[in-house]
Amino acid sequence: MYLHEIFKNNFRPEHPALSYRGRKVTYREMAKIIEKYAVFWQQKGLKPGDKVLLVSGNSPEFVYTYFGVVKAGGIIIPVNMGLAPEEIRYIFGDAQARFVAIQEKIWLTLKERFPLPEEMVIVLNEALTSEIMNLEAKFIEPTYNDVCTILYTSGTTGFPKGAMLTHENLIFDTDSVTRFAEVDENDNYLAVLPLFHSFAWTACLLAPLYTGATCTIEDGFNPREIGKVLVAEKITIFLGVPSMFIYLLEYLPREAFNSVHLAVSGGSSLPPQFFYAFEEKFGVPLVEGYGLTEASPIVTLNPRRGPRIPGSIGKVLPGMEVKIVDENLNELPPGEVGELMVFGKNVMKGYYNKPEETAKVLVNGGLLTGDLGKKDEQGYLYIVDRKKDLIIVSGFNVYPTEVERAILDHPAVREVAVVGVPDGVRGEAVKAFITLKEGYNSLTRKELSEFLRDKLAAYKIPRYVEVLPELPKNATGKIMKKVLRGENTNK
Repeated sequence: MYLHEIFKNNFRPEHPALSYRGRKVTYREMAKIIEKYAVFWQQKGLKPGDKVLLVSGNSPEFVYTYFGVVKAGGIIIPVNMGLAPEEIRYIFGDAQARFVAIQEKIWLTLKERFPLPEEMVIVLNEALTSEIMNLEAKFIEPTYNDVCTILYTSGTTGFPKGAMLTHENLIFDTDSVTRFAEVDENDNYLAVLPLFHSFAWTACLLAPLYTGATCTIEDGFNPREIGKVLVAEKITIFLGVPSMFIYLLEYLPREAFNSVHLAVSGGSSLPPQFFYAFEEKFGVPLVEGYGLTEASPIVTLNPRRGPRIPGSIGKVLPGMEVKIVDENLNELPPGEVGELMVFGKNVMKGYYNKPEETAKVLVNGGLLTGDLGKKDEQGYLYIVDRKKDLIIVSGFNVYPTEVERAILDHPAVREVAVVGVPDGVRGEAVKAFITLKEGYNSLTRKELSEFLRDKLAAYKIPRYVEVLPELPKNATGKIMKKVLRGENTNK
């Protein structure tokens, strides 16, 4: 099976495949539109293996373009809309892309800073879809490559790298997660996470299409508007990142989640405080998982009906394996902290045109994730932190996640991000960036230190505290610690 055929085994002709702004698109209609889009790309001269940058917000045109390019034999490269023009230009050149498919409103702001020959730019809008549907030419079956998608991930240093994902990678991951999560054709998923992100594409779009369910597409995240959509569309599965759940808890009434029977959190660690608060308020099982772009991306998930352990990323999905290894790749026993190493058909083929970078992470048939974690006797996995985020204070390891969870117990704190800052005596010191809940105006280092005294060792307590109106986040809602490190003022 190829990725553009992902819905063929559960094809329900008249059932809604997509819902967008109240308009329903049936599986029959979607299949026809995708084929027309594939014809369009073939007429544009797209050859098997040619690459197309896709720069678009959430919309049906995003879905049609993605599948249309892949069906025509091309390789699609969804791009983060939040990137600067120079960053998009770099990806375009690094990937040796032949075309750019770009949402009209984005192109209007980008074209002067990113000039391209007219024939290389396809502007996406509803008018284009109408034009494409009038094409008379027939689809010509191409010779398919194993790679169908390249997703660029920002590295800890240097330029982003393009993770090459195959048809098999994405289908295997989708099959594995849908079986483990026990979802079916009666579900309606809300896709409010940006579809250019691997988590959203697999969990919010591929999963419902694979099972014959519905994907309701939203343009962006506004807590109160999302509440209305949950009710109006009778959403059954909500997927988000921790920051979304924080705002939903604050702004939505219990009734907003009446039709939802499963909520999934990914992207970064979910503090246990919010796990308990969400389930208590909305009465909906909240499961935390883990993944990374290079693994298509979902690797673990807490069981939907079995024990859901706050602070755990759950168990490994069917057909995959996760080992906790030391620096010599020796597997560690339960309870010991090491690097997570993933094995399975979901692991990427490699980084595009970067054999040396590929060799650093694809070792002995597995994927070194760069994440530090541990496994318990029951097989539940726990992320301790990113290797790159580890703070070393006077020779002692400090895991930011542990400090963040302790700080979140403070009644004034809404969100927190902990990073290491240079310290001439200790090597590094701990700094906390905090946002406050409504009704609180300040939180000093002294006040926070007193609160944490019985919760953390002295060397883990932040030496610096800075209160911000908002924490910097990327387009998926993940806190950007790299930005915080660059903005340090050592207050």
